[in-house]
Parts: sequence; C-alpha cells; structure tokens
Amino acid sequence: MPKRKKTRLKFLKGEKFMYVILLLLLLAIPTVNVFSKALLSETNIKNEKIKSKIEKQEDINESLEMQINELVSMENIQKIADEYGLSYISGNIVKVDGQNSEINDTEELGE
Repeated sequence: MPKRKKTRLKFLKGEKFMYVILLLLLLAIPTVNVFSKALLSETNIKNEKIKSKIEKQEDINESLEMQINELVSMENIQKIADEYGLSYISGNIVKVDGQNSEINDTEELGE
C-alpha cells in the first residue's frame, strides 16, 4: 500500500480572518440577545413596582379626599359652630382651594 501524503489545507490571506470573525459573531449574537432580554425583564419588573406604588398612592389620595369632604360638609361645620357657640352666616364663609392657597408664615405675622 502506498503511503498517502497528508495535504494541508491552505487558507487564503483573508480567509482565516473571516472565519475568526464569523466564530466571534456566532458567539456574540446569542450572548447579546440574552443580555438584552435580561435587561428588558429587569426594566419591566421595576415598571410594575412603580405602577403598584402609584396605585397605592392614588388609593391614599382618594381616601384623604373623602376625609376632607366629610370635614367640610355643612353638617360638620354647623356642629362645630354650635359646639363653640358660633352662628352660621353664609356671607362670612370663604372657600379656599388647597392647591393654590399657600400661606406664607411671615404674611400671617405681619412681618
């Protein structure tokens, strides 16, 4: 039997470089894909936590608005006025909007 000569594959100049780049891309694409999905998942979890906090705060705000409405009801005002021996004169009552009615302490003291 004649011995076969081992022939070595010869790569062209840029062929080896192209194979290395291809191998790196085949490894990098799935890694980047997994990383981006993990980041997206983390962001969604944070988003849900913030939505939950917002819903809780809205419930608290609604409850406080109900308490305010109970306190400013005419029956409650009349009851408190009767307790302190005051009379109800509708012309003397001024309704103050709580959103734009900041009172400066120095204005109250006359400074």
